[in-house]
Formats: sequence, C-alpha cells, structure tokens
Amino acid sequence: MAEKIRPVEQMLDLNEEVPSVEHLDSQVHKAQEQLLQLKREQEQIEKQKRELEELSRRQDELEHGRGEMSDKLTRALVVLEREAYNAQSRLEQIRVARESFAQHLELIETIDPRNWNPSDLHKELSRALSTVDDARTEYNEHRSRLQAAGGGNGEQSLPDTAPGAYENTEGRSFSEWLQIGLALTLPLILFGVIAIALLVWMNGR
Repeated sequence: MAEKIRPVEQMLDLNEEVPSVEHLDSQVHKAQEQLLQLKREQEQIEKQKRELEELSRRQDELEHGRGEMSDKLTRALVVLEREAYNAQSRLEQIRVARESFAQHLELIETIDPRNWNPSDLHKELSRALSTVDDARTEYNEHRSRLQAAGGGNGEQSLPDTAPGAYENTEGRSFSEWLQIGLALTLPLILFGVIAIALLVWMNGR
C-alpha cells in the first residue's frame, strides 16, 4: 500500500509547485501595471527633460538679449545725449537769430522816405542805408552759423542775400539805386507840382 500512495503524494507535491492560472494572470497584470508605471515615469522624466531644455534655452536667450540690448542702449544713450546737446545749441542759435531778425525787421519797416526832411535828405539816406547794411550783415552771419550747425542735412535753409543781376560796380543793386534816385528827385518833383499848380491857378484868374 505504501508504494501505491507515493505517486499520489508526489502528484500532490507537484500540484503545489505549479502556479495556478489565477496566479499567472495576477503576475501578468502586475507586470503590466509595472510597465505602465515605468512608462508613466519615463514620460514624466522626458517631460522634465524638455522643460529643463526649454528653461536652459530661455536662460541663454535672456543672457544674449540682455547683453545685446545693454550694449545697444548704452551706445544709443551716448548718441542721444550728443544729439540733445546739438539740438539745444541749435535751438539757442535759432532763438538769437529770431530776436536779431525781428529787431532789424522792425528798424527796416520804420524807414519811410516820404517822412524825410528834404533839407536832411543825405543824412536820412545814409542812416537808412546803414540800417539796411547792418541788417544784411547780421542776416548773413546768423545764416552761416545755422547752416554750419545744421550740418547740411537737407533742412530748408535761409535764402541767400547774393547780389542780384542789376548790381553795379559799386556793390549797390538796381532797386537800391532806384530808391536813392527817387529820394533825390522827390523834392524836385514836389517843387514842379507846386509850380504847375501855381501857374494853373494864375492862368485861371
């Protein structure tokens, strides 16, 4: 009987060593969960890697951009400070020129040969011509300074006071000589008009 029982016991022992189907399914399920967990961890690690790479790239971009803009802004400030100084200097020159032009224009507009005393004609004429010459001198000086300060950058320049086509060998223009002639002959014209009026009045009597 003992010899017949041994194979059964052996079979019982063999059954205990062989895993069951449920156990295998459990192991497979557990292995799948571990794979999924590893996959999730791998994805998380890759995500962190991408974030770190993006962070590193942005930091490099920051350093490059900061250095670039710091250099550009520093040089731009130097240029703007120089431009501001030049602009202030030019503005001061314009202010002085405007005041000078306004004063000379006021003096020139007060010149009226009709109000001159015929007995002081030469004196009045010399004074008027001196006023015009002073205005021309001041005008040319300020014009040259403004053009030099402008640097020839294409801005609208003040008109030139070059002599006209009718200027004679003594440096006076045709219009100036016309004014001089009118001023000199004005007393004669007035005397002639008065004489004609007297003749007409006497003939009418």
